[in-house]
Formats: sequence, C-alpha cells, structure tokens
Amino acid sequence: MTAELLALAESVARETGAQLRDAFERVEDLRIATKSTPTDLVSEADVAAERLIRERIHAARPDDALLGEEGSDVEGSSGLRWVVDPLDGTVNFLFGIPQWCVSIAVDDDGGTLAGVVYDAMRDELWAATNDGPATMNGETIQAPERDDLATAMVATGFGYQPDVRRVQADVVARLLPQVRDVRRLGSAALDLTWTAAGRYDAYFERGLNAWDLAAGELVCARAGLAVVPLPPAPPSGPGVLVAPAALAAVLAPLLD
Repeated sequence: MTAELLALAESVARETGAQLRDAFERVEDLRIATKSTPTDLVSEADVAAERLIRERIHAARPDDALLGEEGSDVEGSSGLRWVVDPLDGTVNFLFGIPQWCVSIAVDDDGGTLAGVVYDAMRDELWAATNDGPATMNGETIQAPERDDLATAMVATGFGYQPDVRRVQADVVARLLPQVRDVRRLGSAALDLTWTAAGRYDAYFERGLNAWDLAAGELVCARAGLAVVPLPPAPPSGPGVLVAPAALAAVLAPLLD
C-alpha cells in the first residue's frame, strides 16, 4: 500500500512543481498577500498549487483527509490523511530565489507512511516510505556519519514574529562559534532532505508545522539520521533537530 501512496505523491508533486515553475517565470505578475506578519507572504501560486494537489489526491482517493498550509482541512473516513505544503519557501519564490519545493506526505494514526519533497528547479525528487529506503530520483541515499561539532555545517530557519526571531538569533549566536558555519536558505523541507543527503551535517528549527515536517522528517529517518523533537522555547514553539546520532547528542543541549 505504501508504494501506491508514494507513487501518487510523486506524480502529484511533479505536476504541481511544473505548474509552479511556470509561475516562477512570471513571478512579478502574481498577486501577493500577507498572513501572520508583513514578512509572512502568500501568493496566488501557493493557493493554485494547493488546489491542484487537493483535486488530484481526492480524484484518486476521495475518502482520505487532507491538511494543507493554505487552508485545506478536509475530513476523511479512510484513516489516512495527506499533509501538504504546496510551496515551501514562498518568500524565496517571490524574490526570484530558486530555493523552494513541493512537500506531500500521507499519514495515519501510527505516523507518516510516505512522503515526497520535490525541488522543481533542480528536478530533484526526495522520497521515502516508512518501510523502505530514502531516495533521490529513485537512487537510495544514506546520510554520512559525522560527530565533529567543530567541522559541522548546520542549517536552520527563522520564524516570522519579531520576538521569536530574537530568541532564535540568540541560539545561533551561541552556536556559530562552535561549528564550521550556519546556513539559512529558507525552505524547511529542503533543509531536511539536504541533511539526509549530507549537504548539511545537521538541521534544526523551532516553530514548524506538520506540513513543514511530515515528508522531510521521514526522508531523514529512512536515510539513517536521528530525528530529535525539540521542546518549545517560548515564544518559539516546538521543533526538530536532525543529524547523525553522535552529532545530534552534542548539538541538542546547545539549542535550549
């Protein structure tokens, strides 16, 4: 069953990515609005992408529930729920920065069953099921073992609220002198999958939502990384740290 769910997620993610690539080429013409703060943006491209995903999934599986970042919250009767971020990295997208993706996962009461993260600009499709390997464009990926904090490349992200950012900045200020460097590229789902592939050694962030994490966390876990829940650090909400187990053990205490 997970193979069928994954195949549907891959097909829908690729179609949605193609639609978003077209929109990216005319981004200056898109209608843009704000959500939680003036820095939290949404465009007609996000909304259209979520509508496409919702239509394709419900055409194939009409009894499944669906939760999406741009407002979709459809109840179902099958016990399965799709968790969707139609455009993760909206601010990058709207500024013409090619660091954004489509994230689609499906879960049940036991956790995530299958998930994909599609980087349409690089044509890289990251995928995993809960009973199979993590892959990129069909090739198995395995996260490298790293345990040296001083040479670690660490990725993170920031929230939209000013008071949250102050707390996050304090954490980065403490961490930066102890690692090789810190990156902030603006897409949580891609940060997760890039860590799974070894492009980063670790990634952490607080204040994430289910649609940010569902697919990317599964890819990380199936690639062999430790997936460590981070407790809230008010005003920041809970989050996640992903890294090789030995490195995660060293990093986690530095993030409180």
